[in-house]
Amino acid sequence: MPDDDFVVTPWRVEGQIDYDRLIEKFGTRRIDAAMLARIEGAAGEGHFMLRRGVFFSHRDLGSILDAHAARRPFFVYTGRGPSGSTHIGHLVPWVFAKWLQDRFGVMVYFQLTDDEKFFAKRDLTLDDTHGLARENALDFVALGFDPKRTRVVIDTRHIRHLYPIAAQVAKHINFSNTRATFGFGGETNIGMIFYTSIQSAMCYIEDAPVLIPLGVDQDPHFRLTRDVAPLIGRPKPALIHNVMMPPLQGAGGKMGSSDPNSAIFTTDTPAEIRKKVNKYAFSGGRPDVAEHRRLGGNPDVDVSYQYLRMFFEPDDARLAEVREAYSSGSMLTGELKSILVERASEYLGAHQQRREEARGGLDGYMMAE
Repeated sequence: MPDDDFVVTPWRVEGQIDYDRLIEKFGTRRIDAAMLARIEGAAGEGHFMLRRGVFFSHRDLGSILDAHAARRPFFVYTGRGPSGSTHIGHLVPWVFAKWLQDRFGVMVYFQLTDDEKFFAKRDLTLDDTHGLARENALDFVALGFDPKRTRVVIDTRHIRHLYPIAAQVAKHINFSNTRATFGFGGETNIGMIFYTSIQSAMCYIEDAPVLIPLGVDQDPHFRLTRDVAPLIGRPKPALIHNVMMPPLQGAGGKMGSSDPNSAIFTTDTPAEIRKKVNKYAFSGGRPDVAEHRRLGGNPDVDVSYQYLRMFFEPDDARLAEVREAYSSGSMLTGELKSILVERASEYLGAHQQRREEARGGLDGYMMAE
């Protein structure tokens, strides 16, 4: 396949991603109907992000379901690289991790890689990335995780738990491995080269199999982790990948923190959400009202509809009504944007209240130092 159609790496996502080709390129497996049925059977219910293909791919998910069926424990691990404010794209794997905790009663670990963002971002100090880590952790805790079964790990604060495991991993990863996986060169600082070992350590923080919900762009880190696992006598981590939340402009790539007009942040006010959606959200509508009424809009490229589908509208029946109305032309783009603004404002208003309430209790979620 040509390498210049789209780019998906842990630090760069560009172009219109063909997820079928990405599965082939990364060597993952699609979540097909049989796997979806297995998950729903084990959980006792489904999740709208699974039904709609927001989580679309996996590595060894069957091994986790086998462990659960045999009443063997597993745990869940997800995380965030704290380089800026949290946006709704970041919430996707965290919301799913919360569902896994609720349905399976598992321990969830949330890693904040303040070291990696310090290595990767020339303009950020360690104080910056540590402060951002605590702010990002508020968004995670605000989702309602069980404090008895949840631990937040900040790399530089909790390194004593991670380093002994990371050392075992690092011994089996050479520079050729990391260069081939990430494209590192002679100018790459050695912190970036070592970092995969620190992230891998979280996969072995418990003596049990792990399931990792994550954006598919982070998969390369865990390919190395999975290669090393049998060499240190540990099970390979299982992964479940979500698609990338598109930017408001809808022009490929993913929603990012660096451009405030490309994303809806968890701290945005209703006025800010309305302004961003009305001004920037890419439309699947027709050039004029008459043509739209006659031909209908295209929800598959309309960003407002996609945000409802991927995150803000979990009710399948309601989403189907919106799709039908927009596709038939009876709903205009402005009306669709209004629905997104209403749903997003309602969701984030409640989230922001829980986020502020979490400030006083954040240390109760932290791993012991």
